[in-house]
Amino acid sequence: MKEMVILDENNDSVLKLGKRNKKQENVDMKHATLVIMAAGIGSRYGNGIKQLAQVGPKGEIIIDYSIYDALEAGFDKVVFIIRREIEKEFKEVIGNRIEKITDVAYAYQELDDVPEGFESQVKERKKPWGTGQAILCCKDIVKEPFLVINADDYYGKEAYQKAYDYLTEERERSGKIDICMIGFVLKNTLSDNGSVTRGVCRVDENHMLTFIEETYGIEKKGEGAVAVKDGHEVELPLDSPVSMNMWGLRPEIFGVLQEGFGEFLRNLEAEGRKTEYLLPRIIGEMIEKGQARVKVLESKDRWFGVTYKEDKEAVEKSIRELIEAGAYGANLLS
Repeated sequence: MKEMVILDENNDSVLKLGKRNKKQENVDMKHATLVIMAAGIGSRYGNGIKQLAQVGPKGEIIIDYSIYDALEAGFDKVVFIIRREIEKEFKEVIGNRIEKITDVAYAYQELDDVPEGFESQVKERKKPWGTGQAILCCKDIVKEPFLVINADDYYGKEAYQKAYDYLTEERERSGKIDICMIGFVLKNTLSDNGSVTRGVCRVDENHMLTFIEETYGIEKKGEGAVAVKDGHEVELPLDSPVSMNMWGLRPEIFGVLQEGFGEFLRNLEAEGRKTEYLLPRIIGEMIEKGQARVKVLESKDRWFGVTYKEDKEAVEKSIRELIEAGAYGANLLS
C-alpha cells in the first residue's frame, strides 16, 4: 500500500498516513469525511478544467493540498462530487492517486437528478442546480460527519483542524442540526483579477452565525472592497467575516436538503430559471426557522484559489512561499 508521508520543515518524515488515515497505531480514530465539490463548470477559467490546474512544483493541484491538510487533521475519507463527463480525466489526474492513500468515493451531480415530477425543469436548464444539490448527491454515500469544500480553493491548515475537532467532539442534543462554518476575513479572500462571490456573514458575541447573504460582484477598490446590490455600489468592510463554502455538516442535513430542493423547484418559475439552490442560502433559512445552530470557527489563514485564469500564477507563488516557510515538504504526495 502506498503511504502519504508528512514532512517537517527539514523534509524529515514525521508522520505516515495510510488507508483510513491511521495517524498512529492502536489509536481509535473518530471518523469524519472530506467532501470536495468539483462539479463546477469553471466557465471563467477559460479552456480546461480549473479544478485540475497544476500549481505545485511537481504538478500538484490545489485539491492535493486540501487532502493533505485534511488527512493530517484527522479526516479519513474523501468524497469527490463531479460530473460524469469529466470522470475519466478527473480520475487520471487525481482520483486514482488518492485512492491509494485513503478511502475514496464519488458522487455525481447531474442536471437530470431531480425529484419525480420535476423532469420538465431539466429541459430549460443548462447551468448546474447549485451547491445544495451537489451535497444532496452524497446522501447515499456519506454516513458520518463531513466537511464540505470547493475543489479550487486553498483554505489553510488551521481551517481543517478546527473543523475536524468540531465535527468529532461530543455535544448535547439541542433539537437543532449542529453545523460549523469556517469563517474567513474578507480581505484575505479577494482576487486581483476580477470580482468574486462571497457569503457575507453576521456573527454574534458567542461566535454563532445569525445571518448570511450571498453577495455578488465583490472586488477590491482602493483600500477597501465594494459590491453591487440592486444596481448600486456598496462598500464592504475588509474585516467582514465571510463564508468560503467550507461547512461542517452532519447526515441529518440530507433530509432538509431533499425537502428544500423540491420546494426550490416548485418556486423556480417565480425566482428565475437561472437561480441556484445554494448552500449558504439554505443554511441561512435553517437559522431563521430555528432548524440549525451554526458555530463560526474563525481562520486567519489567507485563502487563495483559481477563480480566473490569471489567478494561477499568484497561486503558484503562494504555494512556493508556503513550501519555503516549511508548511509543506517539496514532495507532497510520496
